[in-house]
Amino acid sequence: MKTMRGSNHTGMRQFNERTVLRAIRHAGAIPKADLARLTQLSSQTVSIIVNRLLDDGLLTKQDRIRGKIGQPSVPLSINPDGAYSIGLQVGRRSLEVVVTDFLGQMRHQWQHIYPYPSPTEVLPKIKEGLQLMHMRMGPERWQRTVGIGLSAPLAMHQWGDLMGQDAQTAMADWEHIDLVKEVQAMSALPVEFAKDTTAACVAELVQGLGHDVPNFLYIFVGTFVGGGLVMDGHIVNGPRGNAGAIGSMPIGMQPLASRGKANSHTPAQLLQLASGWQLEQALMAAGHDPLLVQQDAIMDPAFNSLTQAWLTQAATALAMSATSAAALLDLDAVVVDGSLSPKLMRTLIEQTERSLTQFNFDGIHQPQVMAGQVGSHARALGGALLPLHAQFFPDKDIFLKQDSLR
Repeated sequence: MKTMRGSNHTGMRQFNERTVLRAIRHAGAIPKADLARLTQLSSQTVSIIVNRLLDDGLLTKQDRIRGKIGQPSVPLSINPDGAYSIGLQVGRRSLEVVVTDFLGQMRHQWQHIYPYPSPTEVLPKIKEGLQLMHMRMGPERWQRTVGIGLSAPLAMHQWGDLMGQDAQTAMADWEHIDLVKEVQAMSALPVEFAKDTTAACVAELVQGLGHDVPNFLYIFVGTFVGGGLVMDGHIVNGPRGNAGAIGSMPIGMQPLASRGKANSHTPAQLLQLASGWQLEQALMAAGHDPLLVQQDAIMDPAFNSLTQAWLTQAATALAMSATSAAALLDLDAVVVDGSLSPKLMRTLIEQTERSLTQFNFDGIHQPQVMAGQVGSHARALGGALLPLHAQFFPDKDIFLKQDSLR
C-alpha cells in the first residue's frame, strides 16, 4: 500500500489533517493504528487529528472489528455528508450544475440545453441553477458546501466560428466577459476554474481509471473532441493550459502539390473529424434532431448510413492521434469518454481499437484503448472536485501540477 507521509513537527496541523483524509480516501475504512503506520505519524498525533475530524463531521466510525488478537478496532471512514461541492459546466450545447458529496459522488444534477452558449442566456441560467441547488440542498447542507468548481472551454468567443453565423455573433461577446468573475459575483462561495476537458480528465483521474492507470491520454468526445493528459498520476496542463489539447492535433498531411499556394489545403484537425458536431450536422441535413447523438436511438438501423460513416472517420482519426501521442509520451492507455449516446460511444471505442491495429508500433509501446468510467457528467463532476481538492488535500500537486488552472 502506498505510504501517505505526514509530519510530526509543530505548525503542520492542517497538512497532517489533509494527509490523514487522503490516506483514508485511498485505503477505505481503516483503524487508527493502521492509519498511523500508513501516514508514518505518531499514534498520538493520529488520535488527536482523528478526534478533531470526527468532531468536524468529516469522518465517521464504522462497527468494531472483533475476533482478532488484541482490543477490538474501530475502522474510520470518510463521512459522505461531511462536505459538499458545486460543479458548474458551461458547454457548447448545454449548461450543467451538479452537487457532489465529500466522496465525490453526485447528489443533485440540473441541465439546461441551448443551441449555442450565448452569454445573455448562459449567465442568468447559471444563477438559476445555483439557486436551485441551494433550494434542493437546504440550509444545513449548503453551509457545508466548500466552493464552486467552474469548467468551460478556453476562448469561448472563438468557438462560434465553428457553430454557424448566429452562434458566431452571439458568442463573440465572451471575449469581453470574465466568466469566473461573473460567477463569483453570484455566490459567496469561492470559485475554482478549469478548462472543460481538463475537468473531465480530473474526474477520470480521481473517480475512474486513474486509480490503476498512471499514464494516459484522456479523450472526451462531445460536441467537439478534446482531451487531457495524465503522467505519473498527475494532470499535466503545460504553461498555457494546452497539454493534452488533442482536438487541435493535425490528421494527415498537406498535399505536396498545394504547398505554398494561396488556396492550399490545410490538414484537418482531429476536432474536424471526430467531434459529435459532424454527426449532428449530418442528422440535421437529413431532417433529424441533432440531439439524437446523445440518445441510444441513434444506433437504430434507420440511421446507419449516417452513423457508420461518422464512426469510420472518427475511429480512424482517433487511432492516428493515439499512435502519434504514444510515440511522444510512452502511454499506458488512451482513455475515451464522452457526452454522446453510451451505445454510440461503445461502438466508437471498439472501432478505434480495431483501427489501431492498422498502425505500425515498431519501436514504441501500443497503449490500451479503454472506456472512461465517469461518463457524460465528467466535466461537471471534475469541476466539483476542484474545491474539495483545494481545501482537503495536502498539496496542490496531488492532482494538478500547475499552480493555476486558468
